[in-house]
Amino acid sequence: MARQKKPDEPPKGAPAWQSTFADLMNLLLCFFVLLYAFSSTDVDKFEAIAASMSKAFSIFDPGGDTIGEGDMVGNGVSQLSNVSEYITSMGKNTSGNSDNKDANEEGKGEETYESSSYNKDDEAEGEQEGSGAGQDISDQQAKDQLEESGMKESEELAERIEESVNEEDLAKQIDIDFTSQYVSLTMNGSLLFDSGSATIKDSAVGTLDKVGKILETYADGTIEIEGHTDNVPISNSKFANNDELSDARALSVFQYLRDNSDLDPAMIKHTGRGAYVPIADNGTPEGRQLNRRVEIRIYNQLSDAS
Repeated sequence: MARQKKPDEPPKGAPAWQSTFADLMNLLLCFFVLLYAFSSTDVDKFEAIAASMSKAFSIFDPGGDTIGEGDMVGNGVSQLSNVSEYITSMGKNTSGNSDNKDANEEGKGEETYESSSYNKDDEAEGEQEGSGAGQDISDQQAKDQLEESGMKESEELAERIEESVNEEDLAKQIDIDFTSQYVSLTMNGSLLFDSGSATIKDSAVGTLDKVGKILETYADGTIEIEGHTDNVPISNSKFANNDELSDARALSVFQYLRDNSDLDPAMIKHTGRGAYVPIADNGTPEGRQLNRRVEIRIYNQLSDAS
């Protein structure tokens, strides 16, 4: 009787799928060991990790959650390339108070863990410092943008006012300048007042009427009237010094515009600056003449005074 042929022995070693599965389990084991080493034992933190793993891999609750747009994890090695991505982003999807939030997402810089004895107070202090630096940068950028926008708005307003000044034939009586806060109309003191006086001259009435019309057209915000003098001391029966004289001149212009224009008096400020803000050298007659002036400032909508 013929002997039966022995069946072929199966190939030695584990099947390919089993090796792949074992590698995956090793990676997961290392991952949990690292989690334990990087953090103190915290029930809330563990629950957050469990919730994340349940959502990502469906290993705590039955179900068929997927990774990205692909198949379920149980379907094979096609999903292994996505495991590291989900491990890295795991903390982003947890709900609750996780201490390991993504540092780049919060703008607080990278967090480092030097030992298993992790101190939450150190983390809070570092986050506060990093957040403060980012806030400083943000505030500075906002200030720069506001400054640029204010300068652009003032420049456009100054151009329109200059056209009106030229149309009213006031170019020789009024100097126009602007900053990021306001547009200023400067009139020489000798044009408006006699020496040592705060009474508006009759010859200046027409000029102030035209200025009032310009302000009605373009002044949507705050208007400020400033009186200035030179540094030559003054003392007469009405004014004891230049401070009183400059203040009285600013008040006279305010009262005239209040009574002879449709401007809202609540939007007009007036103040005397004396000889403290010169624009020219008080050592020469020409410089002193330039310093004796009245400035009318029209603040734009982005200024602090609006």
